[in-house]
Amino acid sequence: MGSIVSTIALSPAGTDTTAPKVCPFEACGKDSVPLVGGKCASLGELINAGVRVPPGFALTTSGYAQFMREAGIQADIGALLEGLDHQDMDKLEEASRAIREMIESRPMPIELEDLIAEAYRKLSVRCYLPAAPVAVRSSATAEDLPGASFAGQQDTYLWIRGVDDLIHHVRRCISSLYTGRAIAYRMKMGFPHEQVAISVGVQMMANAYTAGVMFTIHPGTGDRSVIVIDSNFGFGESVVSGEVTPDNFVVNKVTLDIIERTISTKELCHTVDLKTQKSIALPVPAERQNIQSITDDEISELAWAAKKIEKHYGRPMDIEWAIDKNLPAGGNIFILQARPETIWSNRQKASATTGSTSAMDYIVSSLITGKRLG
Repeated sequence: MGSIVSTIALSPAGTDTTAPKVCPFEACGKDSVPLVGGKCASLGELINAGVRVPPGFALTTSGYAQFMREAGIQADIGALLEGLDHQDMDKLEEASRAIREMIESRPMPIELEDLIAEAYRKLSVRCYLPAAPVAVRSSATAEDLPGASFAGQQDTYLWIRGVDDLIHHVRRCISSLYTGRAIAYRMKMGFPHEQVAISVGVQMMANAYTAGVMFTIHPGTGDRSVIVIDSNFGFGESVVSGEVTPDNFVVNKVTLDIIERTISTKELCHTVDLKTQKSIALPVPAERQNIQSITDDEISELAWAAKKIEKHYGRPMDIEWAIDKNLPAGGNIFILQARPETIWSNRQKASATTGSTSAMDYIVSSLITGKRLG
């Protein structure tokens, strides 16, 4: 796919001053990782492939580089990271706190603030909402890559409203490039700190009734004939963070039959507090804790979308999704992120485990044993 924003050969920390500082997701694609990081590049790629993705925009690595350059703290950061051991988490966390405080205390350059504010205004108009609620997601240039699993090492903030709050959380996302875990992983994997830039994605927030993750390969067995879906009420944060044991569904990739169904006791969910307009964790009412959090029709639609995404990328995928409570069925399922699955994919032939190894095996075995397919 040819994206408007093409691959840019960036010098360390994304210092190409001719690149755009802010760009819409639609202008991004799989070749845009140096400019908008793995997460935003993937969102643009999905939009241009016809997948339903909430709209948004990215502060690019060029914008990040301008912020860091005008903050004047790169030498101080380098000094704090000098000589650290990736296994000494106490020292890493100490350095991380100092670096993040430095970054978050620096003002956003006026040019960048104006560009972000204007992009946010246009997004709010597009969403027919004043000060539209958004998710603010970090998108590092070394994350969501097939050869490394950087997912979850930087921060995401949900249900952010208003320009001032948005700017504050953009800075927090930038500082999350230097979490202790992210620093340690880059050191372990041999990624030089000064050559890993970050972009920040600002994405319309789906007011999720239900959300979760799905894999186009079984994360436990490596079976590529199935799609595995985890779900819980509210935003997907409770599933991604492991705060709850979600409902789990295993779907045959060809027939879209639900071949395994596990309904868990879901005691916690994340949703918006309408008074404070903030994302909060709430207990799930007792009468709903053991109810299936997603309908069978929604499971089928999600599985269909997962197949489309896997076909587009040509490899097993790890996908985040949400179902918006304010929109009618048929247009309320959104894909929030999609990244290459790394654990089983990198094992190559090791995923040839016992049991069915293809969707056709499932169909044939079902016919032989007389199992009904419907």
